[in-house]
Amino acid sequence: MKKNKSSLMYQCKIFDVWEEEFDLPNGKTARQSWINHNPTVAIVAINSKKELLLIKQYRNAVKKDLLEIPAGSLDGTEESPALCAQRELAEETGFQAGDIIKLFEGYLLPGYCNEYMYFFLARNLTHAPLTPDEDEFIETIPVSFASAQELIKNGQVIDAKTVLGIMLADNFLQQKPA
Repeated sequence: MKKNKSSLMYQCKIFDVWEEEFDLPNGKTARQSWINHNPTVAIVAINSKKELLLIKQYRNAVKKDLLEIPAGSLDGTEESPALCAQRELAEETGFQAGDIIKLFEGYLLPGYCNEYMYFFLARNLTHAPLTPDEDEFIETIPVSFASAQELIKNGQVIDAKTVLGIMLADNFLQQKPA
């Protein structure tokens, strides 16, 4: 498709909003808004007791605390997804992974956002905290896979990336146990 016109409508710390006009295959023109977002990572961390490390944090967009897996955005083009996963894991849980395995990568919301997420499994954790971001007030909550499945089933975990990450990790571990 041929892009005709592109305008930056809004810019902030996390993303940019663009409005574009482009030609459709039928000869008509469409105008759509989309969000430009840096690539991101999500980490399913497993401790020595074979528990997942969920985090609880307030999410202003939905006005409540959510249970999630650790996640965050890459810092520029120099940081690899694996290094970003290690950094985010240390900032949000206080651990580094001796073993980090990519489970999946893909777009989160391609209908209106180009955010591309890398999902990792983190094992062989060692205590190595980094200072969290100024606006992060996070509680780490270890849970078994069975408890995580129950939290999903009863609606206590409602973050889609967390559900996907848990499913990916569970599937991987059933095929290739540690």
